[in-house]
Amino acid sequence: MPATSLNTYLSSIKAQDIELGTIDIATFGANVDGMYIYRNTTDDAEFMSINRITNGLYKVIADYYPIVVGRPSIGKNGKGVIVVDPDNLCMPDIAELSVELPAEHFFETRNYKNGDTVKFFNLRKFFRESGISALPEATFSRDHSAAIVRLIRFKDSPYVVLYISLPHVIFDGTAAVALFNNWAECTRNLDNPGHKLQNPPVNDRKVVRDYFDTVTAIVPPHTKHFKDLGAESLVKVPPGAIAALLLAAPDIPAFEEQHLLHFTAEKLEQLRQDVDKAQTTNLALAALLTKTILQANIQTFNSMPTWSYVMFPYDCRHRTEVPMTYSGNLSFSAIAPLESQTVLDGSYKEIARVIKEHCSKVSSEYAKSLIYTVENEIGVLFQAGISLCNSPDTSYVGISNVRYMPMHLIDFGYGGPDILSSAYFIREGMQRIYSNKQDGGIDLFMNVKDDLFEYLKKSDELLEYADVIF
Repeated sequence: MPATSLNTYLSSIKAQDIELGTIDIATFGANVDGMYIYRNTTDDAEFMSINRITNGLYKVIADYYPIVVGRPSIGKNGKGVIVVDPDNLCMPDIAELSVELPAEHFFETRNYKNGDTVKFFNLRKFFRESGISALPEATFSRDHSAAIVRLIRFKDSPYVVLYISLPHVIFDGTAAVALFNNWAECTRNLDNPGHKLQNPPVNDRKVVRDYFDTVTAIVPPHTKHFKDLGAESLVKVPPGAIAALLLAAPDIPAFEEQHLLHFTAEKLEQLRQDVDKAQTTNLALAALLTKTILQANIQTFNSMPTWSYVMFPYDCRHRTEVPMTYSGNLSFSAIAPLESQTVLDGSYKEIARVIKEHCSKVSSEYAKSLIYTVENEIGVLFQAGISLCNSPDTSYVGISNVRYMPMHLIDFGYGGPDILSSAYFIREGMQRIYSNKQDGGIDLFMNVKDDLFEYLKKSDELLEYADVIF
C-alpha cells in the first residue's frame, strides 16, 4: 500500500470530546510501552514494512481509537477531557531507524541444563553501542508526539525491533496490549476493506462511572497507613481543581538503571515449593524479592529502613462488570506496608502470608475508595509516591505482572515476536514480569539503582533461583 494513502484513514475522524475517568487523569505524565523483537524467517524483503504498519495504525486509530490523536484539556464541567479536533490532530510520531551492527550484538545468551538456549535483548548495551542513545517517550508536552513508534533494523540481521510508547492517561497496560493486537489485526487485513475487529474496544468511560456509582467504598489498610504517615503535611486540593492539577503534571522520566533476572520454569516452581507450596508463584517471588532487596538496601545505605513496601497492581476488569475490552485505565494498586524488622526476621513463608493478607484482598469496594482518594484526598497519593522507593527510610518492591497479557500474539502478518523486551519504565523499585516463550520461564525487569543491584546480585538466596542477565 503506497505511503500517499496514509492520511486517508485519519480524514474520517470526527470532532469529539472524550471525558477521562479519575484513574485516567491520575496517571498523567506516565506512559505505557512495548518493545517487541521479530525475526524474519523467510527472507521476506517486505518484512515488517513500515508503510503497512503505519497504515494499520492509522486505520485502527480512525476506526476504533480516535482518542490517540486527541489532546488533553479541561472541559466545561471541570473534568479532564481528550479533545479530538480533525483540523489539529496530535499526529503519531513514526520513524524507521538503522543500526550498523547486527541485532545479535545486543543479545545475551544462556544455555540451560535442559537444553534450552535463551536469548535476551540488553537494552542498556543497545543504548551504549548502537548509536541510538535513547528512544523518545510519549508525552503531551510536545506537539505531534503523543504516540511514538520506532521500527529498528540492524545490519546483516533477520531481527527487527518494534518500539511503541503511548500516554498512560488514555490506556493502562491491558488496554495498550489490546490496542497493539487490534493494530496488528488491522494491518493483516489492510487488503480487506470490509474487515471489522473481532473484539472491538469499549471506549466510553461512562461504563466505569456507572458501575462504580453502584459500589460502596471500603478504605483499604494502606490508604490509612499513608494518611497517618503524612498527617501533618498532606497536600489539600479542592476536588474541583484535581483534574486541572493532574493534567498540568510534568512528564515522569523513565528510570534508566534497568536490570534483568531470568527464572526458568523449573526454578520458579522450586521457589514456590521451597517458600510455601500452598501459595502462588507470584507470592513466593514477592517474598523472595521483598527480603533480598531489603537486605541489599541495608548494605547500600548502611541503615535499617523503617518500612518495607510491596505493591501489586491489579486489573479491576476481573473484579467488576466492566467489559474486558474496556480501553481506559482500570488498574489499581494493592500495597502491603510491612515493618522492615519483621521482614528481616521472618521466613519466606511468613512474608508471603503477610503479603497475601494485604494484597489479595482486592475488590470493587477498595477500588471505589481509591477513586475517592484521588478526587478528595490527593495528598495521600502524593505521600504514597514519596514513600514507595528504596532509601535509608524505606525499602520497596513494586511488581507488575504482565506475563498473562497476550504479547506473543501481536502478529502484523509475519508471525508473533520471538523475544519480548522492556523499554525503560518509570519509578525506581518497580519490576515487570514478562513471560519467556523460549523456555517457558519468566523475565524480571528491575528498576533498581546500580549500587543496590551490586549487592543484590551477590545474594546467595536470590541466585539459588535466578540467573542474572545484566
